[in-house]
Amino acid sequence: MTGITYVRGDATSPHGKGVKLIAHVCNDLGGWGKGFVVSVSRRWPEPEAAYRRWHRDRAGHDFGLGAVQFVRVDRHLWVANMVGQRGIRTGSKGVPVRYEAIDTALGTLADKARELGASVHMPRIGCGLAGGTWSRVEPLITARLVDRGIPVTVYDYDGRGANPPAAEGS
Repeated sequence: MTGITYVRGDATSPHGKGVKLIAHVCNDLGGWGKGFVVSVSRRWPEPEAAYRRWHRDRAGHDFGLGAVQFVRVDRHLWVANMVGQRGIRTGSKGVPVRYEAIDTALGTLADKARELGASVHMPRIGCGLAGGTWSRVEPLITARLVDRGIPVTVYDYDGRGANPPAAEGS
């Protein structure tokens, strides 16, 4: 039992009442245009514009692996741009996902969720184009968010089913 709620649906239309944080993983190159970010941009222009400014002005700023940018898109809705992948292609250093960066970003996300009294909503972060595996990401979410009492909902948009296979060792 992970304490994460799994649902079929679109993470850009989060379920429930109250303040919500939609979390997703971005790359460290300033690229935005494939994967979940397409759905984000269809709903709101602000997260993409803010991310591109953040990357462009990165000198002397906190842009980089593990960093998080919070963008308010509605009265009770925020998008968290989490830099959790190195580049956009699999190469000699493996897949783009960087689990340590996601872990760091989730810690920052947890602090913001506590501050706002927010629930967190996300697709299976780091497991699409970034090439990560859910069996490595799910425990990070549990440790950083669920164990701190923050409600987390993970949305499966592509019909993989409402519940994931059990993580290794469970």
